[in-house]
Amino acid sequence: MHSGLLHGGIQQGGIQRGVEVNPKELAQRAESLIRFSSNRYLTTVRIAFRAKQRRFDDFDGLLDDSMIKPVQRAIIELSDEQDQPDLLPG
Repeated sequence: MHSGLLHGGIQQGGIQRGVEVNPKELAQRAESLIRFSSNRYLTTVRIAFRAKQRRFDDFDGLLDDSMIKPVQRAIIELSDEQDQPDLLPG
């Protein structure tokens, strides 16, 4: 569904390294997250919390994806989880 988001790079854990993010696709994913949520505020907080986690992962050297900002990564991950819930563990 969201195939046009990332351009180039190497695949790593669902998101590619060394890539540029398509801003239009990113905006569509963010709108989709908010549209399908029951509480816009909680969705915004989830995005912010996930971005903060990814930011610290970047500092810890766990992620080599400096091209994708933490908020962008959070939107991509949460959108993927929304679109493909069967991929989640548990």
